[in-house]
Amino acid sequence: MGGFFGAASKNDCISDVFFGTDYHSHLGTRRGGLTAYSKELGFQRSIHSIENSPFRTKFESDIEDMRGNLCIGCISDTDPQPILLRSKMGVYAVCNIGIINNAEQIRNEFVDNCFTSFEAMSSGKVNSSALIGALISQKSSFAEGIRYAQEKIDGTMSLLILTEDGIIAARDKRGRLPIVIGRREDGYCVSFESFAFQKLGYDTYRELLPGEIVKLTADRVEVLEKGSEDMKICTFLWTYYGYPNSIYEGVTVETMRTRNGEIMAEYDIKNGTLPDVDYVCGVPDSGVPHAIGYANRSGIPFARPFIKYTPTWPRSFMPQSQSMRNKVAKMKLIPVHELIEGKKLLFIDDSIVRGTQMRETVEFLYANGAKEVHMRSACPPIMYGCKYLNFSRSKSELELIARKIIDEFEGAEGIKHISEYSDSTTERGRRLRNEICSRLKLTSLEFQSIKGTVEAVGLPECKLCTYCWSGKE
Repeated sequence: MGGFFGAASKNDCISDVFFGTDYHSHLGTRRGGLTAYSKELGFQRSIHSIENSPFRTKFESDIEDMRGNLCIGCISDTDPQPILLRSKMGVYAVCNIGIINNAEQIRNEFVDNCFTSFEAMSSGKVNSSALIGALISQKSSFAEGIRYAQEKIDGTMSLLILTEDGIIAARDKRGRLPIVIGRREDGYCVSFESFAFQKLGYDTYRELLPGEIVKLTADRVEVLEKGSEDMKICTFLWTYYGYPNSIYEGVTVETMRTRNGEIMAEYDIKNGTLPDVDYVCGVPDSGVPHAIGYANRSGIPFARPFIKYTPTWPRSFMPQSQSMRNKVAKMKLIPVHELIEGKKLLFIDDSIVRGTQMRETVEFLYANGAKEVHMRSACPPIMYGCKYLNFSRSKSELELIARKIIDEFEGAEGIKHISEYSDSTTERGRRLRNEICSRLKLTSLEFQSIKGTVEAVGLPECKLCTYCWSGKE
């Protein structure tokens, strides 16, 4: 997916943006970038691959030579960013997060009408920020141009623009991703993750509304375009992607996850499906708070039967090849034999996507002497690849284990019964769970429901996007 951070200060703010951007490293593994502006040095930019080394190690030496009271940084899972552009509105740097589904169509419209040409990346694609810049330049101001770009783009676009006199921040029009502003006595910052500026001495000023566009300087936050209350924020941010101490729309990620686990336990207790196990465990890292909530509510002890070794591979999908990612995921799990051998275990994971890593985890537990392995997914079955955010590497929805099995059961007809397959009380729902249990060698399996997930978040369902589970916005 990706994340960004920017600061406008009366003092040099390079180190703030360096640390603030680094705090977004859990959101992307491909590219990192910083761009600063000072009157003396002008625009200064640095972009590095972070596929094999953390953001911090690539930029520590670069920031020694950068200066500026204005600076933005970006972690990207897609294109090199921020990029520098020159237009009728002057020179500026831009970075974005989200996804442009109709990028090729927009590019072709420009090329076919001889409006412009684009520098192609090695993949042959056009940098998404360059495409956004071309759309913005069709209008007479940044605010008009950003609004025009958001209307033209099929997908999601949130962005930061660095000019010579400030930073423009725009939240995507449906608010699928968060943007929060921090304030300190010497200026303002803007961030995807709210926790990213807390250690830097900023206090939360406010969150942007969906579609809102603002301009930050060291002295003020100016609203360029008002936002709306029509929000569809990604619910998966709380379930998995968000960092534990981040707050979105007033809801802390860690507390949502703990509450989510409690709700899952309540469901099992109410329905007589609470398994007789020795320990409740979380698949690290994001599964742990869900498991703590489940353990607290069920009264079953919480334990950590295996530890994830992360010093050299902080994320299991950092390598580009799927086979290597699977190998790394396997190598990271270090067993605590005393808590596995002869034990009946219930694990909670944030989600079940393809099932490949979970199957290997279950095999690993049995190989180390586990007697039973039960599984609870902290979210509903993932039925659709996300078309609003770039958080999945799946090339086809049939790579998703739930959809793959449904297709094997009923072919194209199965998609008409997605809601039944998601519901464990229906015949189709039970059949899906039994088949996943068989393939992953699980003793039992249940998924959190959409209703339970919404309850755990605590926001009205109409403000939450649940497309990947329901196919409905």
